[in-house]
Amino acid sequence: MPLPDPSGLRERVPLAPLTTLGLGGPARWFLACASEDAIRAGLAWAGDRRIRVVVLGGGSNVIVPDAGLDALVLHVTIPGIAFAEDPAGVRVEAGAGVPWDDLVRAAVDRGLAGVECLSGIPGTVGGTPIQNVGAYGQEVSETITSVRALDRATLAVKEFVGAECGFAYRWSRFKGADRARWVVTAVRFLLRPEGEPTLRYPELARAVAAGGAAAGVPAREALARVREAVLALRRSKAMVLDPAEPDTRSAGSFFMNPVLPADRFTALERRWAAGGGNGPIPTFPVTGGVKVPAAWLIERAGFPKGFRGKGARISRRHTLALVNDGGTSEDLLALAATIRAGVEQRFGVRLEREPEVLE
Repeated sequence: MPLPDPSGLRERVPLAPLTTLGLGGPARWFLACASEDAIRAGLAWAGDRRIRVVVLGGGSNVIVPDAGLDALVLHVTIPGIAFAEDPAGVRVEAGAGVPWDDLVRAAVDRGLAGVECLSGIPGTVGGTPIQNVGAYGQEVSETITSVRALDRATLAVKEFVGAECGFAYRWSRFKGADRARWVVTAVRFLLRPEGEPTLRYPELARAVAAGGAAAGVPAREALARVREAVLALRRSKAMVLDPAEPDTRSAGSFFMNPVLPADRFTALERRWAAGGGNGPIPTFPVTGGVKVPAAWLIERAGFPKGFRGKGARISRRHTLALVNDGGTSEDLLALAATIRAGVEQRFGVRLEREPEVLE
């Protein structure tokens, strides 16, 4: 016998307003979930009726199809941030629905180091471990101690310690082998009280120095300076959400920076030189090879900032961001395909998309 409808279940709910791109059609069914019990109720209801389930968080790293989703969309809004002293530092537990920057702001205000370089990133806490969110020399995998998640099939809860999450560059088990199996409900972090800010990224280090060195000042002030510098850098690239700034209608960085082993990087250098390229290719050393900036490849393949397709364009401020320019999700994906093909033709490197296309 079918289970009763979960409390708050709605039909034909527009999804575009729940995404940073502002694109896509409605959800056939929709349920806002502010607790694990609400998620369980939604999963059980859908399972009983053999209805597909799609999980939505902050909508900052997803593309909704123009036709919408013939599925039950579970919008995870679980709230709450708790801080607890620990001999190893300060433990922070946050509900999956907490806006990510709310957690960063609260940590910096308390003088807790470990996430300050991740200021201004849109989305919610629950999405951060899925793709191992990172920016300006920090990744959440450095501070995540565990991820609490609910099994979609059994409705049981499991705690994954950080080492079990399979973190890599913009990657985790929740994006790979266990994709669509788990619903993240809470994340725990270990932060450093009065710790030194992270200044590994040259652009950020220069910006902090220009605004007043972070060294030699109290840790809380140093962390605040780094946070403000990160926010200023992100605003300069239209990477902080602002309804008045059209270039923020994006999903953030659309393509990941490719990591190439030594032989493939050598081939890239030869191809660059043979095509008349001047100067060295910028790189960042990483385990297993070198990371090449996708923005550099895109621009030198003939796609500058502001490059327009039908209904979509490259941001005028940030080459990696593809912007909704009054078109559709199909328009955006067509532009992405054109850029990817152009880079592959010029450099022999295939760019990987960062945002997920919900299906």
